[in-house]
Amino acid sequence: QIPAQLVWHRALWPGRSYVLTALRVVRIRGHCYRVWTTSPSSHLLPLKPECVRELELELDGPLLEADPAPTPMPSSSQDGDGEPVLVRHSTLLSYSGKVTGVLSQPAGLYEVDGQLALCLAYQQFHSLRKVVRPGVSLELQDVHLLQSVGGGIRRPVLAPCLHGAILLRGFSCQKPETQSFYQAQGTSLFEQLVWERQLGLPLYLWATRALEELAGKLCPHMLRHHQLLQHSTPGNPSPGLQLLAPVLDVLSPPGSMRRNAHKEILEEPHHCPLQKYMRLQTPCSFPTLATLKDEGRCRAWAAFDPKTLLPLPESSYLTSCQLNQRVSWSWLTLLPATSHPAQILIGVLAASSHKGCLQLRDKTGSLPCLILAKHSQPVTDSRFIGCLVRTEKFQLVIERNVRSNFPSCKELNMTGFIQKQQARVYIQFFLADALILPVPRPLLHSATSLPPQAEPTLPDGPHVEQSRLFLLSHKEALVKRNFCVPPGANPEVPKTILSFHVSGIWLGGTQRKEGTVWGPPEPKGEENKDQKVLLIFRGSSVRWFEFLHPGHVYRLVAPGPPTPLLFEEGGPSCIPQRPLELAGYASCLAVQEAWTLELESSPDVPAVLDTSRALPKTSMDDLLSGNSDCLVSFSAEILSRSLCEPFPAPFWAKPGGTRTSRASVKLTVAVEDADCPCRPHLDIYIKEPHLPPPLGLLPGARAYFGQLEKKISRSHNIYCCFRPTTYLQVLSFPPETAISAPLPHIFLAELLQGGRPPFQASASCHIVSVFSLQLLWVCAHCTSLCPQGRCTRQGSTCPTQTSISQASIRLLVEDGTAEAVVTCRNHHVATVLGLCPSEWTSLLESVRGPGKVALQFTGPGAQPESSAKVDEPLTLFLRTLCTSFSVLRPVVLSFELERKPSLVIPLEPPQLQRFQCGEQTLLTRVNPKIRLSCLSIQEPKHASSLGAFSLSC
Repeated sequence: QIPAQLVWHRALWPGRSYVLTALRVVRIRGHCYRVWTTSPSSHLLPLKPECVRELELELDGPLLEADPAPTPMPSSSQDGDGEPVLVRHSTLLSYSGKVTGVLSQPAGLYEVDGQLALCLAYQQFHSLRKVVRPGVSLELQDVHLLQSVGGGIRRPVLAPCLHGAILLRGFSCQKPETQSFYQAQGTSLFEQLVWERQLGLPLYLWATRALEELAGKLCPHMLRHHQLLQHSTPGNPSPGLQLLAPVLDVLSPPGSMRRNAHKEILEEPHHCPLQKYMRLQTPCSFPTLATLKDEGRCRAWAAFDPKTLLPLPESSYLTSCQLNQRVSWSWLTLLPATSHPAQILIGVLAASSHKGCLQLRDKTGSLPCLILAKHSQPVTDSRFIGCLVRTEKFQLVIERNVRSNFPSCKELNMTGFIQKQQARVYIQFFLADALILPVPRPLLHSATSLPPQAEPTLPDGPHVEQSRLFLLSHKEALVKRNFCVPPGANPEVPKTILSFHVSGIWLGGTQRKEGTVWGPPEPKGEENKDQKVLLIFRGSSVRWFEFLHPGHVYRLVAPGPPTPLLFEEGGPSCIPQRPLELAGYASCLAVQEAWTLELESSPDVPAVLDTSRALPKTSMDDLLSGNSDCLVSFSAEILSRSLCEPFPAPFWAKPGGTRTSRASVKLTVAVEDADCPCRPHLDIYIKEPHLPPPLGLLPGARAYFGQLEKKISRSHNIYCCFRPTTYLQVLSFPPETAISAPLPHIFLAELLQGGRPPFQASASCHIVSVFSLQLLWVCAHCTSLCPQGRCTRQGSTCPTQTSISQASIRLLVEDGTAEAVVTCRNHHVATVLGLCPSEWTSLLESVRGPGKVALQFTGPGAQPESSAKVDEPLTLFLRTLCTSFSVLRPVVLSFELERKPSLVIPLEPPQLQRFQCGEQTLLTRVNPKIRLSCLSIQEPKHASSLGAFSLSC
């Protein structure tokens, strides 16, 4: 330890004899070892045997004392305490070879003889870093050989510990390679993994590979190499170590083992961390966003099967148009646990100025993402822009759009009928499940997605800014809009611009920044009066769309020197518009590209912030009332999503006309209401310019819809449409595992009582009679009648000569409390008639000849009216079957209302009806018959399933 003697290590050579003078024996503090050490008067001389005389050594005690409390051998979670059979032992040997490659110089990883990996990280090799390069011959003494270490390493590994020696036997003839700045980074971080985190060799090798993957993802565009691989200190943690820490803490908890260097060098028998190891199963991977996107798209199309999108009994009855509409949109969610190894998502959060959505970015590309801060809470803090995001819990969503022309369900396995297919890939996750790491300020410009000309150029000196607070009350949809051409601009027809509007209330006057804090607001003449403002975001400013939400206070910041009346009416950013005065807005501002928005949460905000941030909702009575063409707001769970094809053009339309009908997206939702246990169902239509729909509108998700346009159809059903003023906020993601709740079991009379009955339910009832039965074969393309399998369409021939069967039956059922008319279609008709699949197929084939058989029963016991001859055997068979006890039997009926519940048409009151009972005439009030659509029919399992009948037994 004497500085002047440290140079002796260059003269000492293993295998040769030397003389050291003036030695003394000392004890290592805290250990049981005594060692020889030099003194200031010591000399190093070559050994001359004729000049040496041996003497007996007299010591006060033995050189090595017994250790009363031996420290157990360092071990990690890889050692598998519960399964010792999985623990492997390394082989201690000596090896001579030539370095043939450098795997990672900062991590001390090299290639020897083209077959072995050499890890020098477990020995202090600072002086060898510049020497060990391809062509160098090394002799390794007491080196550990580890085979099948796992973690993605397939070759055997040589690793010397502190007990071993590395001897240089030959220099390299190759010229030293010029290392890049990246290759020289991370030395101290890799040393931390070995000496402070005490990682075993398999886990250390995986960590070095993981850091290389992260550097390839993020450096140098998102992070500098020296920033990612910097030495970690308590006040300045390393981003690379922070990204790996959750995995390392599980596999090798901090403080679980301590490496004893003196024991490792001196103790016999030898003990070190390289003696025992376990094969490491790769714990996780860090795929690039481009790889994640491509893999998700490939897995989605590999799993795409049109037959799985359609229920098998129902698909054979669908027309070609219905069939292709059902398969036109589908979606798939991939979870990280479905990949082996599990995937961890890492990227820099950015706000797109072209699409207005949030994105995760790395060096390979970007991926749109939908983020919620918590359950039902959107992301409102724009300071997350530019931060490094790491999450293990996320959903990779792939929406598949297919354009096809399948003639019938028989051709669903033929890919030649698929004309076009597209996929939209994005990510959903909660910010509470993610690790957020700030990125140094100079690199944030790459995450704001601003063009170079939009970045503000600030003058030298103190940073000058001015701002104004506003309470956001409503946000409109992000769509393409037209804007008036300013005077002096190009008179050509302007293109639509992606934009959105927000309305709010100014809170105080303009504030200027004084140092690092905002100064007092400028006084205004009418401080007690609410000053409503309309802010227009267009161009690059649409990047703030995902952070603006009603009920929050934001600070609008404008950099640069103070400008008079910047946020006031008549200022340089104000847009004079007469309609704004009629709407009650004090001013209208176009948000400039260089302006920024900050979420304000300081205690200095005025007391107006104490108002409730609950989103406005329309009452259920107003929502289901008969008032049309009004705006409604509600929260709902999305039940289904489908693509509605446009209606065919009328025959009088010109072939080259510009008016074209576009497809729309239909969402069926269940409206949430705390006072209504039975959630009413509504249909929401999304049309241009709102297509493609916003991210996250998936079955099973919950969302808030603000200011939808309410409409009433000709069949008196209520539905809603997206408008440019519509505000959408996704409240929750679809559950990872689908949970199907059973339908409520009710009495039919409950559908006639006050309140809001369930839209779907089940009931135990009895089939009283059959009203009508219809069996027919139609063309799959035009739905015209097909006797003998030939289409009867006049004027033109259909592209395919494929016919499909269709069936419907109308029943009268009752459960002792009320009566209902039930319509059953297609395969449910076979269940009602009590026919097995082979009998049902034979019945349909017998109808193929005439093409149609229809029976109309006018009442119980009456003769049926038939479209065919009454004496035909098929008609006689169906008439007998429909009046037999095989059909008229107790069943368990699952149904839905033919018309969604609403207050558009009031419920019919009970009507007086006259009944003849023998010679007596009875007059009583009878409730109107309920109209239901059959979802399924099952046979009752026991007597208690007979509904109200069982109550009198």
